Amino acid sequence: MIDHAHDLASVRDATERLLTAVGKLDNASVTESSRLPGWSRGHVLAHLARNADALVNVLEGRPMYASAEARDADIERDAPRSLDVQLADVRESAARFQDASAAPADWSRTVELRNGVTDTASRVPFRRWIEVELHHVDLGIGYELEDLPAEFTRRETDFLAARFAGHPDVAPTRLTDGTRTWRTGREADTAEVTVTGPPADLLGWLAGRREGSALTVEGGPLPTLPPL
Repeated sequence: MIDHAHDLASVRDATERLLTAVGKLDNASVTESSRLPGWSRGHVLAHLARNADALVNVLEGRPMYASAEARDADIERDAPRSLDVQLADVRESAARFQDASAAPADWSRTVELRNGVTDTASRVPFRRWIEVELHHVDLGIGYELEDLPAEFTRRETDFLAARFAGHPDVAPTRLTDGTRTWRTGREADTAEVTVTGPPADLLGWLAGRREGSALTVEGGPLPTLPPL
């Protein structure tokens, strides 16, 4: 059962952590490369702000973005801004998202995201939590996958394992951190491959943030995952 109010509180906490960390940077640092290919830290911050506004659109029944081209153009436009402007935009757009989420609504309704993807409204706060936490890591400013809240790591691993479940190009795979297990990949009676590792490394591999070198693989090579 998704508790959207709990997830909204988690989004607020994650956003404050990010804003506090980014507030220690300077203008030059914002222009430096992030961990995402082709993106500066400014691109990441611009994306976070525009994503918050896009999810307001989702909650209010509008298209998430006017188009893929408009989404990309907005990020490119906003990426070069100074640190104070970036911080204000992330903070203000986050507040708009929280305000939209506080409006009375049917949280069981179906909403539409990008590329025709649909979900229940109650899962939108968790999707925003994903954006804030993983992109905080992507900034490359000292916040690592190991620093993510344990609840977030578990739930995001659940989410990504389910996302790749049934994918015809991913071998039937059993994932385990030694305590919990997940299944993903093509449907099969038994897994072909077992992947074992610490929670942060499993999540990093599933989320495309780590290549999987710290994982132990039995039964075949480490599966190649499609891009998110």
